[in-house]
Amino acid sequence: MAPPGNRRPGFSRRAQYGLFFTYVGAISGALAGAVLLLVSAFNPPAFAALRRAVAEVITPVSSGLAWASDGVAGVPSVVGSYFAVHSENARLKKQLTDERALVTRAQTLVRENAKLRALLKLRDVGNEIVVTARLVNSSATSTRRYATLNAGLWQGVRQGQPVREAGGLVGQVIESGPNTARVLLIVDAESIVPVRRTRDGLPAIAAGRGDGLIEIRSAGAAAMIFRPGDAFVTSGTGGIFPPDVPVAHVVKPGRDVAVAEPAANPSVLDFAIVQPSFLPPPPPPPTPSPTPAATPAAQ
Repeated sequence: MAPPGNRRPGFSRRAQYGLFFTYVGAISGALAGAVLLLVSAFNPPAFAALRRAVAEVITPVSSGLAWASDGVAGVPSVVGSYFAVHSENARLKKQLTDERALVTRAQTLVRENAKLRALLKLRDVGNEIVVTARLVNSSATSTRRYATLNAGLWQGVRQGQPVREAGGLVGQVIESGPNTARVLLIVDAESIVPVRRTRDGLPAIAAGRGDGLIEIRSAGAAAMIFRPGDAFVTSGTGGIFPPDVPVAHVVKPGRDVAVAEPAANPSVLDFAIVQPSFLPPPPPPPTPSPTPAATPAAQ
């Protein structure tokens, strides 16, 4: 059976207590208000003291509530600031990445410009230059060390011609096509260059090791001591490489044999100069002309 809809508070003891305390609170508040009104009217100093005491009690509570209210009101701005700072951070990171790329490109252009200026200076002082060409690739990680020039027979590049840059000797042309040429680098194991030490002129042989370094060997019968920093240049012996082109400097001391670093690192080169051989190749031996047969005497 459904309970009646017109229930009164008397059916529940909890409701009765609630209603009772509500009345008590209302009457107590009314009485307290009346007492305060009478005190304020007949004894203002006592009312002022009471007001100060109440203010001392409720001020910390009011301050705490105000701080909490300000904190809650500032949450949207904090959230907005977080997202704004996050987007600004992302923008600054992208800008930093772009500027780093520009700086890297600028440094690359500065280095390339310096190399081109050095090559231009070399062309100005050089007597004989075949062509200035770009090293389009080099086998820096292989056991054999070759490079390719974007110039060939049509530009005057021939087999055997030396290749150099402003810093020193790069190698020697071993093959030449119409527009490309293959260069044997001085760090290759098959490369041998006659050199001399700059400080005393002692002759030596610079042989490639195939690992990016050069082995300097004594070319004389006397014992030769190599010291770190000893510089070697081409001697002109053999007629291929012109004299006084930097080749290498010793990095590890030795007796009769030392390890040296090349003066020109082909793995970081962009341009190189092809020069004619120091001495022209000897002319071919004359071909003997056939001896004419003797004509029989007329009878």
